[in-house]
Amino acid sequence: MTIFFQATIVDVGPEVPELLEGGVLILYALGAPPELAEVSVLHIVEEGPTPEPPPVGAALSIGPQTVALTAVGERAWRKVADIGHVVINFNGAASAERPGEICVEAVDAKALSAVMVAGSTITIEGA
Repeated sequence: MTIFFQATIVDVGPEVPELLEGGVLILYALGAPPELAEVSVLHIVEEGPTPEPPPVGAALSIGPQTVALTAVGERAWRKVADIGHVVINFNGAASAERPGEICVEAVDAKALSAVMVAGSTITIEGA
């Protein structure tokens, strides 16, 4: 298995649960401006990101929750590498509407919210 990206959650902004209800997760590296931290899951990168983006079908795991990537926007992986930022859309779309987003399979928002805590690991891996 190739690990494309692995990070540990450090803090969860107060507006994250509401965004998760809408199927959106915003990741930002620790040190994000306060207005962005309010809507983001702040993390510290442990491994990666790899030079090449993960392929469709790679697995995104947050704690025990795992879903498959369905689309990667043309600029999404560069943003992960440059500033540790990406928008993950849990809509199962076959193509990203915005160039900076990663789309994944839908997931139960309450179950996802429950694992969105400091210390949880976020991993993107694939064959």
